[in-house]
Amino acid sequence: MTGAPGELVLAEHRGPVLVLTFNRPAKLNAWTDELEDRYFTLLDAAEDDPDVRAVVVTGAGRGFCAGADLQRLQALGEVSEADRARRRPRDVPLTLRKPLIGAVNGVAAGLGMVEALYCDIRFGSPSARFTTAFAQRGLIAEYGISWLLPRLVGRSRATDLLLSSRMVDAEEALRIGLLDHLVPTGSVVDAAVAYAADLAMRCSPASMATIKSQLQGDADGTYADSVTRAEGLMLQAFRGADFVEGVASHLDKRPPSFPSLPVRSSDVPV
Repeated sequence: MTGAPGELVLAEHRGPVLVLTFNRPAKLNAWTDELEDRYFTLLDAAEDDPDVRAVVVTGAGRGFCAGADLQRLQALGEVSEADRARRRPRDVPLTLRKPLIGAVNGVAAGLGMVEALYCDIRFGSPSARFTTAFAQRGLIAEYGISWLLPRLVGRSRATDLLLSSRMVDAEEALRIGLLDHLVPTGSVVDAAVAYAADLAMRCSPASMATIKSQLQGDADGTYADSVTRAEGLMLQAFRGADFVEGVASHLDKRPPSFPSLPVRSSDVPV
């Protein structure tokens, strides 16, 4: 694991999987601008690192992320609009082309819950808990959660969770769709890494990046638009080297050897 003991987000390479760990355990990994900058910088680096094919994010200690640091929030009312301007949009994790897997090991509250929802897939331990928290702090549904949450759990459940700020335990989270996998025993991080490593070894990075783009781009479109877009993308895929390798490796009964994603600055469209 890289980073000094006091580093706000730790980075550990486990083969093709990069594990990022929010590292303020004494504060249940409460969010600060400094933690955000470190996290986003690591995601940016992972984006164009050919050795990283998937990312797992988790929290140190007993929590995933308890939301924004309340001591920092106390001063926000006296901060000017210019001072609150962000260097990067908060939804940077949604732009990652590679799979982003959440390993929710404890409470994910407020902004911490939003960060968990930014992940493509979420694993949870029995101690995983979720709360929107915003209404209990005199705030509103922040950072796109009013768009994300209904698409995961349905409109009425999202309304319930946002208005009440009630705590959702791991079993309910799995039942309603906040979690995709519940890990009853063993390490939730190890389970998430094993899943991510399987994606890295068996699935085309270009295919996964395109599928992520389709899921985001088609979320508010019509079925017909989705089909039309897929037909164009399918023709591109048929002409690609990954399709040739995917079919050949299946027929040869061997693991596929797919190339890494091109860097974002490349002219290669992905």
